[in-house]
Amino acid sequence: MGQTILVVGASGYVGSHLVPELANAGYRVKATARNIKLLEQRGWQEIDNIEIHQLDLDTPDNLDTLLSNTDIVFFLVHGMNHGHDFIDFEAHVARNFSQALKQSTVKRVIYLGALQPKEGHSSHLAARKATGEILRESGIPVTELRAGIIVGPGSAAFEVMRDFVYHFPVLITPNWVHTHNSPIALRNLLYYLMALLKFNPCRHQIMDIAGPEPLTYATQLRKIGQRAGKTVRILPLPFLSPKFAALWLRFVTSVPTNIARALIGGISLDLKADGSAIQSLIPQRLLSYDEAVDESLSHETEVVRSEIWGFDPDALARWQPGYGYYAKQAGYTLKTDATAEQLWHQVQLVGGKEGYFFANMLWRIREWMDWCIGGDALKRYRRDPENLKLGDKVDSWKVINIEPGRFLSLLFGMKAPGLGRLEFTIDDHGDHRTLDIRAWWHPAGFSGLLYWFAMMPAHLFIFRGMTHAVVKRCKATAQEGKTETI
Repeated sequence: MGQTILVVGASGYVGSHLVPELANAGYRVKATARNIKLLEQRGWQEIDNIEIHQLDLDTPDNLDTLLSNTDIVFFLVHGMNHGHDFIDFEAHVARNFSQALKQSTVKRVIYLGALQPKEGHSSHLAARKATGEILRESGIPVTELRAGIIVGPGSAAFEVMRDFVYHFPVLITPNWVHTHNSPIALRNLLYYLMALLKFNPCRHQIMDIAGPEPLTYATQLRKIGQRAGKTVRILPLPFLSPKFAALWLRFVTSVPTNIARALIGGISLDLKADGSAIQSLIPQRLLSYDEAVDESLSHETEVVRSEIWGFDPDALARWQPGYGYYAKQAGYTLKTDATAEQLWHQVQLVGGKEGYFFANMLWRIREWMDWCIGGDALKRYRRDPENLKLGDKVDSWKVINIEPGRFLSLLFGMKAPGLGRLEFTIDDHGDHRTLDIRAWWHPAGFSGLLYWFAMMPAHLFIFRGMTHAVVKRCKATAQEGKTETI
């Protein structure tokens, strides 16, 4: 087709689905992300017509180069995962991009924004609107599509509701459960985005996109429950505000906290859409909500059929419907002057007679607990005491991913309500190294959440001790550490 497409925000939910669609259609694609490792994990660099690039719009040193010889830009960046100041961040990066557009030969920009309420205010939605206004200041034709909830596996808003349905027998919600949104199936959204490439607008456009009908959140929750075989009981409480809901949302869902908190801000508003304009321009059959949910649930196993889990058959066999799509995590990162080689040598000794470097008694207690409920964690085994390779068994764990000198991932093998893995990551920063030990957990329903939070104090205590113990065994200095949980 001859056109070169720049996808800004390719590691995000929509971008990660759009890039392969563009490549399969024959376009030349420049896929960018702030963290290029997220793109490398997808293997896109192996595809002839895809280039991957690191792009930090906060300090866009390479933006002019990326815009050179680019015909069309998809701007899919949002700042919801940036933190409490995401609104200022969104405006800042949009200005940087708009200024660079003014100096470029880009023909048009396609921006995916958010539906806007007729009444009420949401900081998240206002930031999405402001981003579109800033992009239009570039003078280049901008087509802004305003979307509500995207129904698809991994979509943050959809996964929040799915987690509610699977994790709680009774849903205690604010009154906003009766407000409306206009959900659209991921497949329909991608069709619109791809079809827009066939047009050459000479002016700005703003169009809503939506599925066949607006639905309340209560209706969406019940429909998800019906498709998943779950009974949904909803108890709305007038005094339970969206702000309060955001405080405890991190305990309910595995969706990243900053994203979930930002989404809650717009849920209290009616977001009905009029998708007639784009539907007349690009007609297609719109999937019903039930059809979109069925399609999403049928693709749930893709979360374990991935590089992250090493495409491991044991992980895939143990995955069950209802496991949280996004993983909970807890870990500790330690900065040190030990070499990467020293750290890797010690990491490879994990398990077997060597134990787990720290608090081995706690590890043994957990193994005895597994044995009491029919597990076989008491069987200690290692193929080789000093070296590991892919597929090795380490006591009740299994090596599912290994990058010598840098990364080790172990599949959790004990009995528990969910699916988990333990990762060791070594990063070389030139003048120092960091060792990160982290657990990832996809909870199975309410019991899976209870298990995770019951184990979290022990995890944080153990991982901190493990990182310091590994560094000490290297006869090196530990400089500073950081705990992180979601």
